[in-house]
Amino acid sequence: MRVNASLISGLESVPSRIRAIEAAGYDGAFSAEISSDPFLPLLLAAEHSERVRLMTAISVAFARNPMTVAGLAHDLNQYSGGRFHLGLGSQIEPHIRKRFSMPWSKPAARMREFVLALQAIWSCWLDGTPLDFRGEFYQHTLMTPMFTPARRDFERPAVHVAAVGPRMTEVAGEVADGLIVHGFTTEKYLREVTLPAVERGLARAGRARADFDISAPVIAISGMDDEAVEKGRQLVKMQLAFYASTPAYKPVLDLHGWGELQPTLNRLSKQGGWQEMGELISEEILEAFAVVCEDPADLAHGFAERFGGLIDTWQCTVDLPDPDAQGELLRSVREL
Repeated sequence: MRVNASLISGLESVPSRIRAIEAAGYDGAFSAEISSDPFLPLLLAAEHSERVRLMTAISVAFARNPMTVAGLAHDLNQYSGGRFHLGLGSQIEPHIRKRFSMPWSKPAARMREFVLALQAIWSCWLDGTPLDFRGEFYQHTLMTPMFTPARRDFERPAVHVAAVGPRMTEVAGEVADGLIVHGFTTEKYLREVTLPAVERGLARAGRARADFDISAPVIAISGMDDEAVEKGRQLVKMQLAFYASTPAYKPVLDLHGWGELQPTLNRLSKQGGWQEMGELISEEILEAFAVVCEDPADLAHGFAERFGGLIDTWQCTVDLPDPDAQGELLRSVREL
């Protein structure tokens, strides 16, 4: 199993952080579009590393258009020596409409077209194929020599699509190189909903599972003492409550019989009741979503027991204060 480390930090810390990630033996590093741009850290990371893959996990597709994303991804891939992987997510309707002031409709169909448009643009730049992409949401039909990138030393970037629902997951299986599983995913949901949807998408495109990467930011709780573990539990409960308040993620709760919790959490979120929301996440719910091991030495076993053989890459957010314990965790998980 591959393990990617988090590069979610201030730009000033990226050079030292990526050097440490590479020295520790991680396979890759990922940024995320949370409160800052997801592409800038990876430019710095490319400059200060030689081996690890560099990935957005995720960048918000619908806040942009295929041409702007194609240019960013192409430049990063060329500059990094072909190490860039583009992770795209749809976000949810309120954020696209109200935060980014961009159109929202048919997210799965739009994402499918977005990825196909990217591939058409890169084919134009790299292979000389005339640009003539005409879709329902995006049209790209003009490309002149002046606007064609001069550097074309490496193939197109790999594209990974983030998904929760089966439709978006099928899209990932059909047109992308990989799937980014949402952190709000249980083993049961992964086995019964996500993986069958991946297989349907792959079958539609005549592709093999072996050629497709499934990565997941599996939530893990551990620490060097009881206080650290308890703090982790409380923080994760609040994180899960935030995810669970989102209507689009209710099917994950429904599968476990917890669906009635979603409207309550949604109402509290609109009232700013974040602390109360966290208190509604039971221990049963917590342990369904998170691998909880008081002893860091048990994390790899807990991870393997739940997700071994199901995913290909762990987007690791566990950062143990003891470097030896962190190194042992990395080695153990990579052997799965």
